[in-house]
Parts: sequence; structure tokens; C-alpha cells
Amino acid sequence: LALAWAREGVADGALVLADAQLAGRGRGGRRWVTKPGAGLAFSLVLRPSPDEMAIIPRFTALAALGFIQALKAWGVQAELKWPNDVLLLGKKAAGVLVEVDWQEDSVTALVVGMGVNIRSGSVPSPTCVHYPATSVEDALGRAVDRWNLLADILREVLALRPILTENAFMHLWNQHLAFRGQWVPFQFPGKGTQQMKVLGVTSNGELSLEGEDGKWITAIEGEIGMTYN
Repeated sequence: LALAWAREGVADGALVLADAQLAGRGRGGRRWVTKPGAGLAFSLVLRPSPDEMAIIPRFTALAALGFIQALKAWGVQAELKWPNDVLLLGKKAAGVLVEVDWQEDSVTALVVGMGVNIRSGSVPSPTCVHYPATSVEDALGRAVDRWNLLADILREVLALRPILTENAFMHLWNQHLAFRGQWVPFQFPGKGTQQMKVLGVTSNGELSLEGEDGKWITAIEGEIGMTYN
């Protein structure tokens, strides 16, 4: 709906909300289900400025960091698991998916979608997830007004966007990067899983890694697997 709205010319910052989702999509075509009243599911239509066109991969982190900053004000520390998941107490509480609308050779709009587990009932069964999951209420230990949280997330996203093209944004991303300095199992597409040390995120959103042989590489695609500390 947001993508169709974007193609109709809706203004930057337009918001689409869903109380429930049966066919939500996550990264890699994975399914994301939002049960009625249990979570947040929303999409923002954003129209990148000329300067922002060069750093589109940062928009995923923009939404995730907006959520992280909102939670910080609520007294909860969260981390961004590269490239698009927000972790609470080491478990996934939210995911971000950015879709690009192209008109010929130009990007006209982005649809930044986010799904957030708010209540315990929003957490899928362990057999249905690729990574352990939790909810905001489980992490906080109390009830949450999801509309207040949504307002806080949007407020933080708007506050962060002016620095999206600056080094300060990358510093914030790296500051909240999950597993930074730690060894993790990293799944390379089509190449299997290797133990890699997470070094940080580069200016173009790639993950900087160190192999067991001491060599440094950057990953455009891939996924951090479960760790056992």
C-alpha cells in the first residue's frame, strides 16, 4: 500500500499503519506475522534528497536507530544486529525492510517498513524463527502503550535524519552495533558459515569483518547466526 501510495506522489513522511499482518515480509522473503493488537507494523514513505541518494543503505539503520533511541528514553538498551534487526537482551524484537521505487533510472521514493514485537503474544514460536525473539514488554517488564512508542520512534527518526549523511550517524550506528569486537558465526551467501570477528560498519553500510586468518573483509550480504556466550 505504501509503495502504491508513493507512486501516486504522496509527500515525504507519509505513514501507513497495520494493526495486523498476515503476509508481512522480512529480509530474504521471510514471513513476518503481526497479530492484532500485539505489535507495531508500519511503513514510512521517504523521498531521498540528492545528498541522501548516495547513502541509501543507511535508511535501514535510520529506522532501527530511531527505535533504539526511543527505547533508550524508556530505560531499555537495544542493539542493531547487522543489517536490519534490533536486539533486546540478545533477542530479536524488531526488523526493518527498505524497498526502493524506481522510475526509469532514478529513485523516486523509499518505503521503510518496520515490524516491532510489543506484547508477548507477538513473539513467534521458536520453531518459526531463525533467531531467538522477544518483545518490548518482556524486556521492560511492564505494559507498553504502542501508540506512544510509535510516536517516540517517529520522533527519533525525524531527529536523526538531518545527520544521515554525516559521520556522526555512522558513529551512532557503530556505537549500537551488536557483537562489535566479538567472534560470531557468519553465513556468507553460497559459501557456508565461517567464524568472523565483527569490526564495525563502513560508510556505505557494509559489515567489516576479520577472519581467523587475520584478513579483513567487508560483507555486502550475509547474516550473523546464533552465538553461544
